[in-house]
Amino acid sequence: MAEHTFKTSGVCATQIDFKIEDGKLHDIVFTGGCPGNLQAISKLLEGADAKETAELLRGNDCRGRGTSCADQLAIAINETLDK
Repeated sequence: MAEHTFKTSGVCATQIDFKIEDGKLHDIVFTGGCPGNLQAISKLLEGADAKETAELLRGNDCRGRGTSCADQLAIAINETLDK
């Protein structure tokens, strides 16, 4: 299972590390950002379908930034799946 690292843009979290195995998300870790919320997101998404998760989280906005940590995760997942 390869680890993926994504440098975020426009949010408080600076990086997202995660793994995808058999289309499922594992070991999601946000660097920076709101610890309680991002740890909860990581726990809730453990083992979730990567494609469905990206569709669900895409476009989520944080305080008018045009993106959010969840949206950045969706972008990271899509970039990884498109490789």
